[in-house]
Order: sequence, then structure tokens, then C-alpha cells
Amino acid sequence: MMRYPIALAMAATLTATTVALVPAAASAHGGAPPKAPTATGYGGAVSTVDPTATAVGLDVLRRGGNAVDAAVAAAATLGVTEPFSAGIGGGGFFVYYDAKHRKVHTIDGRESGPATMTENIFVDPADGLPYDFQEARVSGLAVGTPGTLATWEAAAGKWGTRSLGSLLQPAAKVADRGFAVDATFQQQIAANAAAFGQFDATSELYLPGGAPPAVGSTQRNPDLADTYRLIAKRGTGVFYRGPVGADIVRTVQHPPVAANPTSPWAYPIRPGDLRLSDLANYRLRFPAPTRSDYRGLDVYGMSTPSSGGVAVGEALNILERTDLSKVATTQALHQYLEATALSFADRNRYVGAYTPQATLDKLISDRWAGQRACQIDPARALIKPVPPGDITASGCTPALVGGPVEDGQSTTNLTVADRWGNVVEYTLTIEQTGGNAMVVPGRGFLLNNEMTDFNFTGTQGSAPDPNLPGPNKRPRSSMSPTIVLKDGKPFLALGSPGGATIITTVLQVLVNRVDLGMSLPAAMAAPRASQRNSPGIQAEPAFHTQYGPALTGLGHTFGADVAELGAATAIEFSAGGKLIASAEPARRGGGAAAVVRTRR
Repeated sequence: MMRYPIALAMAATLTATTVALVPAAASAHGGAPPKAPTATGYGGAVSTVDPTATAVGLDVLRRGGNAVDAAVAAAATLGVTEPFSAGIGGGGFFVYYDAKHRKVHTIDGRESGPATMTENIFVDPADGLPYDFQEARVSGLAVGTPGTLATWEAAAGKWGTRSLGSLLQPAAKVADRGFAVDATFQQQIAANAAAFGQFDATSELYLPGGAPPAVGSTQRNPDLADTYRLIAKRGTGVFYRGPVGADIVRTVQHPPVAANPTSPWAYPIRPGDLRLSDLANYRLRFPAPTRSDYRGLDVYGMSTPSSGGVAVGEALNILERTDLSKVATTQALHQYLEATALSFADRNRYVGAYTPQATLDKLISDRWAGQRACQIDPARALIKPVPPGDITASGCTPALVGGPVEDGQSTTNLTVADRWGNVVEYTLTIEQTGGNAMVVPGRGFLLNNEMTDFNFTGTQGSAPDPNLPGPNKRPRSSMSPTIVLKDGKPFLALGSPGGATIITTVLQVLVNRVDLGMSLPAAMAAPRASQRNSPGIQAEPAFHTQYGPALTGLGHTFGADVAELGAATAIEFSAGGKLIASAEPARRGGGAAAVVRTRR
């Protein structure tokens, strides 16, 4: 474990050789570099959801930085341009492949609950019932100790070649100079207008004149620029022990509710009990990654408190019992949907922050996959929700209790590779789009509502629920940053936002690429469906139209369609050092992929 803040503050002096400058196209009067969902070339690559963040990361690579340097600089920029999905008020999971030692490392920068958090924090003492989600979300109760800044510092210090201070400078310049508001940015504000309107600091930043900014206008955030520069000058101690941390605590304990909110709100805005001691005592974790073998590939993912590595691994192990490349597409999709339902049943029952390693090992084992795959009938879908497997039994007997499905929320993801073969896959979040809706006054960043990722009350009947709140506990996550190796070297790195649908998005892209013979860009663009052990499949309209009739004939049912699932980023590694960087062509407004050189 590593404790934060570190004893020694980072050096304040930033030399010209360590500062990665923002490309002119990314910073001038809110302009942005061109956006392309696919790039092929050499010397390094970056894929994010945002062209400005991609440009910043690419500039770091071109100036000699490595994948970690570029990932941190791009992530800091996403805190400016994608502030409703990520930022220093949140947390995430960082997966790194070290090319020199051929080893995968992870950082758990998940937010942790206050030391005073109790199991009943989201239960209203007045009536004994759990709070409505929005009542819990837009409150101080929802805020956990942020881990993002500590993650950046640790990654840069352990594996990078630049100081954290230098890597924050490009993002500070973007925040100062501004960027162009696009339709997605405007829509995310509009969807949060009622919540944002409860707080003056949030309204002033994101509701100028009482309405979302116009598409094409320039969005600036000088307070966040100042916060980044303060951290660069004085170190992370100002966040975890100093004035920034004090402002976070004040915001949580005394929510800065506007005297005249711009919109009505149905709920009281409740204070939380996050304290400066919680920030000062925050610790990163460096768990071993999960690992599963899939058709000769080594698939590495994130362990607890993320459920992503275990759930993806279990589903892949179930799928491996069928050669999906030799069956019809309908049958391959049937197997995919059944495997994810079974995997989610087990994930909900067994996986939480404190799940014993022996249980995790069993869930991701081939033997367990056999105990679950035996329930799949090629001719008929299982009735959902399916119960979880009995971890203590042998054979095909399921347990008798189960839990509900979880809805998807928002995060962001980035993928970076450098000229030396190092790879970063990083998923970061503030949980709900817009977090808890509170911008820390004078600091320019939104706080997370990550504690609402806990189950508010027990979900597993008479069995223990592994994801109830507790002191210093980290809530279960679905984030699934994944690095796939072939013969010990990178083959594919990918991840996605999307709450619980992250798991199915990552899995479906893998199946598309590995089993169904799609190119990486095609695998990313293909229509998606998510079966998270719910009665109906959640699907994009194109998936429902193309595959719905045949799957319905096998007994599957569909719920209401959703416009889009996930917003993935990925890089594939080909012979001769060739890189294929891929982002979404359309989802979330389309992503941005770039390479250092288009030719060798």
C-alpha cells in the first residue's frame, strides 16, 4: 500500500524539457484538433473520448514521454473537457503493462468511504426506507475520498519520466484558454440542470445566465487551472492535507446550497461526514491483476473492489467452452448473453471490496466455468434472472438467492501505448454524469457520488451482501480496464465507461474481435447489447433490429432500447510495431484516436 499525501512535496521548478505544451490547435480560443475514431501507425498511440485530451497525450509522446506520462496528462485534460465523467474529485483503476519486465501492474484509486460510514447511511431514519437515488446522489452522503490525484502521482512516480507538476500544466492551459462546447457537453449539462441549479458554484460554471452554454461557445474554468497549478507547485499535500482538502470537507459537511436555486428540487440536500482525516489517511492499493486464459490469450483485468476483472474473466471462461467462430452469429450472441447473465449473478452474490482471494480465484477458474456453462442450452435461453452458483458445491446446482441488476452510470476511459511497448489502460470516474452536482467553490471541480455504488440495503435475501456500506470501505465497481497479451506481449488494450454495462461492452468487443473475426474498428462500432441478469436485454436499436427476431426465437426478451452502450477506447498491436488506435465513431459524440507517426 502507499499512503497519501507523500512525505516529500514535488519539486516546484518545472523546466522547459519536462513541460508538455498544449498543441496550438487544442487551445486557441476553445478550438479543438480534428477528431478521428481510428488511427494506424507507429511510435505510440492515444485513444480517448475527447480530441483535446488525445492531442495533449500525443504531444507528450512526441516530446519523449512514455505511456504513463501521456496517460496522466490526458486524464488531467479530461478533468477539464469531460468534467461530468471524471476529474480530481473522483477515482478510478489504472492498469499498466511494463514492456521491460513483461509484467502487468494495477493501481486501485477507488474512492473510500468516511471512517464514520455505517451500513445504514442511505436508509432514512424517519421511516426506515432507503433514500431515492437522486436524494442520496445530490448530497454530502454520496462523497467518498477521491483517489484520482493520488493515482496520477503514484503512476508518474513509479513508472513515468515526468513530474506530476509538469503533466498538469497542459490541462491547466486548456482550462484557462477554454475549449469549444459540443452537443454532448451541452446535453450533459441540460440533463443535470435541476441538480446543478441548487449550487451557486456549479451554476456559475455550467449554467451561465441560468441555461447550458451554447454549442460552439468557449468553456473556460480558471478556478480548476489555478487548482492544478497549486498542486503542481506545492504537491498533493494541498489536496489531501491542506487548503483544497479543507474546501472539499467544507463542501461535503455544509453543502453550499444556493439562496435562490435556479430550479426546484424534490429532496432535502443532506450533509455528509467526510473529514480531513479521511483524506489524510487515504491509501492507494496495488493489487495483483486478475488473469484468465482465453483461446491462447492472457487477459488481465482489475481485481476488487472492481468486479470487472472477475466478471469478464468468468464470462470468457464460460464462452471458451464453445468455439464461437464456428457457430452462426445468432448462436454466438446467445452464448454471449447467457454467459454474462451467469457471470453477473455470481458477481452480485459474491464480489465486493472484501471478497476473499480464494473466492475470486474460484470464480475465475475453468472448473467453475464448467459448473456454470452446463446450464446453457443452445436451443433455449435461461429464464432471467438466474440464481448464482453455489460456491461450496460441485456440479451444476445453483444457489437459492439472487440480487437485482444495476443500472449503468458514467465514467471515461483512455488507452495509451508508447514507442517502447509500454501500455496504459485507465478508467476513471466521478460515478453519475455530473457526480454529486457540487462544484467545490473556488476550486473548479465536481465531487463524486461514488458511495451510491454501494447497495443501500441487502440484495441477497438471507445471504450476506458483499456490497453494503462500511467504514473506510470502497464500493464495488464495474470498471474493466483490460490488457490482453499474446505470447507475453500486448495484443489488445481496451476499456469503456458505462457503469455495470462496462463489463458487457468490454466482453462484447473482445468476442467481436477474437471470435467473430471483426477488425478492431468494426468490433468497436458494432451494435451492442447488455444482459446483466435482468428479465430483458438492454440493447441499442441497431442490435435489436438486426438480431432481435432470431434471439427472441431462442427465448430471449428485450427491455426498452437505449441510444448507446459504452464509449470504448482501444489499441491493437500488430506485427512490426504497427498500432491500430480506435475510439467510438459515434457513441458519446465520437472519440479521438491518434498515432505518433503514420509511417514507420
